[in-house]
Amino acid sequence: MNIAESIASKLAVLSPSHLDIVNESHMHAGPATDSHFKLVVVSDAFNGKRPVARHQQVYQLLAEELSGPVHALALHLYSPQEWLEATVPPSPQCQGGH
Repeated sequence: MNIAESIASKLAVLSPSHLDIVNESHMHAGPATDSHFKLVVVSDAFNGKRPVARHQQVYQLLAEELSGPVHALALHLYSPQEWLEATVPPSPQCQGGH
């Protein structure tokens, strides 16, 4: 199982209605590896939770990946209602060059 599949498998407990896992490793300095990801997750599990609590929940689910191969994780976490009006921002360019 690759890193993106592992992430998807672990996030399944949130029963996401929308899930995008974008490997952005190629946008960063150094060899392109499975180390930089952008996640867009829409889930009822985020209803009534503040952004920090949402991030903490995802960090807990992905602790193994974050302690190993994943160096950076951009999180865009929405409730279904928020998703109706959401605009996912583009990721910033790597400051370290290519």
